[in-house]
Amino acid sequence: MKAVRYHAQRDIRLEDVPAPSEELAPDQVLVEPLVCGICGTDLHEYVAGPIVTPIEPHVYSGATLPQIIGHEFSARVLKVGSEISHVAPGDKVSIQPLISPRDDYYGRRGLYHLSEKMACVGLSWAWGGLGERAVLNGYNVFKVSEGLTDVQAAMIEPAAVALYGVDRGRVEAGSSVLVSGIGPIGALTLLAVKAAGASPIFVSEPNPNRRALAKELVPEAIVFDPRSDDDIPAAIRARTEDKVGVDVALECVGAEASLNLCVDAVRRQGTVVQVGLHTRRASVDAMLWALKDITVEATWCYPTDIWPRVAAMIEGGSFPVEKIVTATIRPDEVVDKGFEALLDPTGRNMKILVEMGGSA
Repeated sequence: MKAVRYHAQRDIRLEDVPAPSEELAPDQVLVEPLVCGICGTDLHEYVAGPIVTPIEPHVYSGATLPQIIGHEFSARVLKVGSEISHVAPGDKVSIQPLISPRDDYYGRRGLYHLSEKMACVGLSWAWGGLGERAVLNGYNVFKVSEGLTDVQAAMIEPAAVALYGVDRGRVEAGSSVLVSGIGPIGALTLLAVKAAGASPIFVSEPNPNRRALAKELVPEAIVFDPRSDDDIPAAIRARTEDKVGVDVALECVGAEASLNLCVDAVRRQGTVVQVGLHTRRASVDAMLWALKDITVEATWCYPTDIWPRVAAMIEGGSFPVEKIVTATIRPDEVVDKGFEALLDPTGRNMKILVEMGGSA
């Protein structure tokens, strides 16, 4: 079968590889990927990896490079193991890609995303969404309604990251919110705070194309350019009750300046949520955190039971995740029109998906 595999830094290839065996373990599912997104984690691997893709056999999954990539995907079930009853051949599914023990400290508490042995489909598992076939555990496969498009089903995974951040901020109707950074997760976070009923909503984003997209997604959002607008925290405070600042600020970049902007803009005893992943240490004003008596929440992935809620929000129309998709490409275009396009400093693309169905 054809599969897109990561070998090393800036070395991604579309290759012929052996298809998985159809002799499944009782708790396994064989699927045909339909649509797969390119994630920021994939980009980090491409530019600076290997980071989380395993050079040595993964401690839990045993996976090693080269790795079939892709962890944000929808699929069609082809075959199921003897113990599987929640999906059947022909079902459309969204893939929850986290793989971890069910019986370690975190697994016994249902906190599967926190296991120290966690693996991930498309990063540290034998199979990924950018292949024509994949074998997964039953718990990785979530049946979705045929009312969801292949694209919407693929977007549940990154939408779960965004919604978890909004949950951790306890955003509710009437919350004043700042979203700092409108990359794919920031854009989904913006949609999620809108769905929660936040108002007013502020955005900080240096890229003009992404500022324009923010206004398309949420027209009432008040958008700032951190590279040219003066004293954004003061401008935000001036638009909140008694000029105290926002209730919640969501940092979606993973950058020191963005984090400190959120701290400056949030009100006393407000909440800052770290959604973006930092790749280096950040210098912060911890005394200001104390003086403002703020809560700082940090998030990692998502609780895996969030899938039904995200799917329901998408199907109900309150979470239009498909609106951030800017391009769809073929597997043979994944480097030039996928990874390299997303690394373009002009940032004209937000979310690029790879159409896998029928690509043999």
